[in-house]
Amino acid sequence: MSTLTEPGAAPATAPAPRGTYGDTAVITATFVRLKLALMRNGLRQTTGRKAGFISSAVLGALFGALGMAGLLALGGSRHMAALGTVLVALIALFWAFVPVFLGAVDETLDPARLAMLPLRPRSLMTAQLVASVVGVGPIFTTLLVAGAALGTARGAGGYAVAVVAIVLTVLTCTVLSRAVATANAGLLTSRKGRDLAILSGVVIALGIQGVNLAVQKLADGRNAEPVHTMADVARWLPPATSVEAVRAVSAGAYGVAAAALAGTVAALGLLLWWWQRSLTRLMTSRDGSTVLAGDGGQESEKERTGSGGALWERLLPAGRSGVVAQRALRYAWRDPKAKMSWAMAIGMGLLFPVIWASTGSATVYHACWGAGLLGMQMYNQFGMDYSGFWLVAQTITSARDAYAELRGRMLAIALVGVPFTVTVVLVAAVVVGDWGQLPAALGISLALLGALLGCGALASVLFPYSVPQDNAMRNVGAGQVSLVWYGIVGGLVASALLCAPLIALTIWLHASAAGWAWVVLPLGAGYGAVVAWAGLRLAAGQTVERLPEILAAVSRS
Repeated sequence: MSTLTEPGAAPATAPAPRGTYGDTAVITATFVRLKLALMRNGLRQTTGRKAGFISSAVLGALFGALGMAGLLALGGSRHMAALGTVLVALIALFWAFVPVFLGAVDETLDPARLAMLPLRPRSLMTAQLVASVVGVGPIFTTLLVAGAALGTARGAGGYAVAVVAIVLTVLTCTVLSRAVATANAGLLTSRKGRDLAILSGVVIALGIQGVNLAVQKLADGRNAEPVHTMADVARWLPPATSVEAVRAVSAGAYGVAAAALAGTVAALGLLLWWWQRSLTRLMTSRDGSTVLAGDGGQESEKERTGSGGALWERLLPAGRSGVVAQRALRYAWRDPKAKMSWAMAIGMGLLFPVIWASTGSATVYHACWGAGLLGMQMYNQFGMDYSGFWLVAQTITSARDAYAELRGRMLAIALVGVPFTVTVVLVAAVVVGDWGQLPAALGISLALLGALLGCGALASVLFPYSVPQDNAMRNVGAGQVSLVWYGIVGGLVASALLCAPLIALTIWLHASAAGWAWVVLPLGAGYGAVVAWAGLRLAAGQTVERLPEILAAVSRS
């Protein structure tokens, strides 16, 4: 338990001696030095990390400066106030999601690690707040907010309020980020928190595509009405109210400006109160290490077995293949990188038909992207086992064992991929409104899925590569990028060539107008199954001979 409420401690109003833990200035300086030391020590680990940080800093400053310059250049436009309001609202939304993405990797967001230090809530809040503005992200945010506020301002009063708006907006975004991180500290550092981060990442990725479509529509139609519609709602939602205050002062509406600034200040005060309350509760309550083992024993069995195990047992065959398939499905659910890959494949597979439909160039055959993205999950199957593949390698003594192992992994993907492919094709048919092409599109999609599964099994054996566990941003080991290109690009080309006869048959049936295009559905399903089986047989024969090479490749750091 922290000494925040320790009996006998000095009253909160008593002045703290200079240079002690109660001195806010000393604590703040210590936190800033700690933040800089963490950044500096991180740069000393690897050359790649140093290059990544330097490049991100340069790009962040560059794009921030360009964004600010662009917003200032739009200062004379009648759309500038609406654009600035929407931009600030989106920036605040981003800052609210930052703890969700970084909670599992940025341990400085977990104040519970400081619970044993004699720190008071207000001193700790001040120190964390100042340390939070040290970094590339806050600088990038400040540049964009400055561009939005200064671009909206008119006259001396407008520029004066713009300076206040910049400070209030940056403070509100930073406090919002810290408050969310503190209130959800236990969740963000758990496996459920990592699951939430993956889900949020997929949602934001899909949202970015939606914003991209909206921007394209806006640029094509030369119509800024959607921006003004969003601004009408966002202008009264803090911290976007600060930009509304700048606009109001520039227009002479001082009452509206005062109300907007008051709303921003009130929101900042509420966030500070929420942050302080969450911080006090977190640092004065017991954590998971002090809870008795019996408190959480009821859900441990569920966590260990995984939900839906009975359904898997009914759908999967008995023997090694069924066990391997269940293990692969559990890895896909529990491993962060595997889950991200699956989530992005499913999300983008559903989104692509909608994107093409919005551009006016959609066909039902665009649904083949969904099958392709799911089929690519078969690539580098052994690399996703990390260094633990040696346990699997010890159980493979013959081509029959390798066949059962690869068959189980393929069944796990097919168990999700086949219904997903059918769903995507149906969604595409609904969006496009062309039900006549549904059988042929579904047949080609199933054939493509089978071809990718077969080629992926073979590529997993011929071109294995390691997936680093110590870096969430790296999916390929050092010096193995070429193997990725050989396996994936080669597999895609081979899959396209394998599906070429079926595609040619589909074109001929449509050109003949004989009404026989529906036969592509059973032919495609059967053809995909045969190609997947053939790739599985070839890969199984190669696995036993290449086990040492595969183990060496997937174990590299």
